[in-house]
Amino acid sequence: MSLQEKFVSLESHLADLVVGQATLLNRMLVALLCDGHLLVEGAPGLAKTRAIKVLSHSLEGDFHRLQFTPDLLPADLTGTEIYRPQDGSFVFREGPLFHNLVLADEVNRAPAKVQSALLEAMGERQITVGSVTYPLPQLFMVMATQNPIEQEGTYPLPEAQLDRFLMHILVDYPDAIGEREILKLNQKEAKQSTSDSELFKPQTTLKQAEILIARQEVLDLHLAEPLQEYIVQLVLATRDCGRYGDDLAGLLQYGASPRASIALDRCARAHAWLAARDFVTPEDVQSVAHDVLRHRILLSFEAEAAGKAPDDIVDLLIARVGVP
Repeated sequence: MSLQEKFVSLESHLADLVVGQATLLNRMLVALLCDGHLLVEGAPGLAKTRAIKVLSHSLEGDFHRLQFTPDLLPADLTGTEIYRPQDGSFVFREGPLFHNLVLADEVNRAPAKVQSALLEAMGERQITVGSVTYPLPQLFMVMATQNPIEQEGTYPLPEAQLDRFLMHILVDYPDAIGEREILKLNQKEAKQSTSDSELFKPQTTLKQAEILIARQEVLDLHLAEPLQEYIVQLVLATRDCGRYGDDLAGLLQYGASPRASIALDRCARAHAWLAARDFVTPEDVQSVAHDVLRHRILLSFEAEAAGKAPDDIVDLLIARVGVP
């Protein structure tokens, strides 16, 4: 079985256990292949935690869930030095961020210092305590969640920090068919009465070495030069959207950074690779564009007053930027 087939099999396994969230499952695998991190926004009870827990049981690695609260301290994430009275020395005890997959639940409920500690680890892949720097695992992915409701007492992530996330995924309620499937799956699992490790265990587990090889295959995937130019023009359009119509002028206060171009390139390659193709199409770029761009553009007051959302602007730019 090829690596592509293993990932397709994994996506199918995830879909069997997490019903009605096909986009989230696909983007989790895209982030895994792109060595990036996800920000997932959705109401409670939409299987965000379950999705990454199932993924963790499908990989060679460990998983840790962190519930972010206002009283959390940076050391609760990074770890701390413990004093040993028997010999008068200090020993570093690793924190939850030293796991391979980390779920940062309700990340916007923690104060700025804690958010900064998490985002520094995400960006630098290392943690510094005192004068010593500790590298994080080579396979390291953070999935941070936040709820679109109950914003009282929260600490919204600044735009500069949001840019650290590869993609921002919006999770919605399942349809009626999906809701029925969820009930059937819940009844089936309740009758089995087995542990998560048995319930979520796939037929084959992806080894870390295989994930690293798959990442290289994604980078080697063919992306034509005109399509690279298309990616560049999409990102540039967010910085000067008035060029594509007077109705777009003044809708964006800030456009996407160069990180957006890199993310669009890598995510489009991963999306094509998961579709078992050896080349990228414009549809691959358009498919991931909303998830890559929605948290990297800042709407103007006029756009917010008109009831516009970031996805509306991305839709208009995709419709107006020429496709090669």
